Amino acid sequence: MRIIPAIDIIGGKCVRLTKGDYSTKKTYNENPLEIAKELEDNGIEYLHLVDLDGAINKHIVNYKTLAQICSRTNLKVDFGGGVKSAKDLRTAFDCGAKQITGGSIAVTQPATFKSWINKYGPEKIILGADCKDQKIATAGWTKTANIGVTSFIKDYQKQGVKYVICTDIAKDGMLQGTSNALYKEIIGQSSISLIASGGVSSIEDLKALQAIGCEGAIIGKALYEGRIKLKELRSLC
Repeated sequence: MRIIPAIDIIGGKCVRLTKGDYSTKKTYNENPLEIAKELEDNGIEYLHLVDLDGAINKHIVNYKTLAQICSRTNLKVDFGGGVKSAKDLRTAFDCGAKQITGGSIAVTQPATFKSWINKYGPEKIILGADCKDQKIATAGWTKTANIGVTSFIKDYQKQGVKYVICTDIAKDGMLQGTSNALYKEIIGQSSISLIASGGVSSIEDLKALQAIGCEGAIIGKALYEGRIKLKELRSLC
């Protein structure tokens, strides 16, 4: 299972939110590159970088941070937040992202999202399937569509999607465990490579996700709050 630390960006700074609520913002480092270098120095290969300003403004905002991390580390970065157009997509790839995550656009502009999969291939485009009460959330998690998360993923699998990041918003930033039952359901009903996100609080949580069959797991607040030490991750990488 791939271990994928997350860096969320607001105003060029590394922050974390709780349940996607911007009013809960907590800043952990004013220089995300410092965190990225520390991750790399501890054997981490992958990074999940989220432009929270971009998610709200509906276009990429913190592309300079993406470019800086990609040019000054060897981390394989998947980037999301505000990728709404062909221009955003090109900007992210030009800045060094290895993969792009599309969430809201896969709901609001499915034809556009499918064209990205066809143009760049399923190795480059990740489906973001964030959910609240198992319904797909959009617009920086401020809206909910009447679409079940499992059926949403299965439909896109038919369109060629290979990788899916699924975040249960109720778990995000809570440090109270992950949505294992939901992930079991998704894995049991599809053949996609599922990347779990939200609620990781311990190494035991990661081992449980690994046992379920998740292809990857994203870790955020548990690292920043010291619940998991970087050296502990080496046994799972």
